[in-house]
Amino acid sequence: MKILIELFGEGKDLSALQMTVRGVLVFVIAWILIRISGRRSFGVRSPLDNIISIILGAVLSRAIVGASPFGAVVLACLVIVLLHRLLGWLMVRHTSFGNIVEGRKMLLFENDHFVKENMGKALVSEEDIMQGVRSSALTDDLTKIDRIYMERNGQISAIKKQ
Repeated sequence: MKILIELFGEGKDLSALQMTVRGVLVFVIAWILIRISGRRSFGVRSPLDNIISIILGAVLSRAIVGASPFGAVVLACLVIVLLHRLLGWLMVRHTSFGNIVEGRKMLLFENDHFVKENMGKALVSEEDIMQGVRSSALTDDLTKIDRIYMERNGQISAIKKQ
């Protein structure tokens, strides 16, 4: 036990070696937590997924520097990851719940016209939309575009005319 305390440290007065050991252990724990959370956490990049990334980083850093008890940090992070997984599960099974948590896609362009009201709600300019069109449809010719949406994750996607 004495070797563990010497290597791992306790409290806030940690040596560089102790913080390094904690950092390695937190890395492994974070990897396990992300595996529990699922691919969605780092694949979809919705606001909900960004929240888990930010919170896990903030809370896990407290374990590295000894600002909070190590076990309490790990437990809090496990609860956060399980909550994220539960919300993801609920969104898959209940579309209306998903719409509440992540919102709905917004129509930004249709019938050769920008939908100004939705652009205002989405806080995007025509140039922001054109950037998304160039990226998703590989064109900047709006005559070839049927509809443009802002997706739930904030990305802009374009559907070409048939």
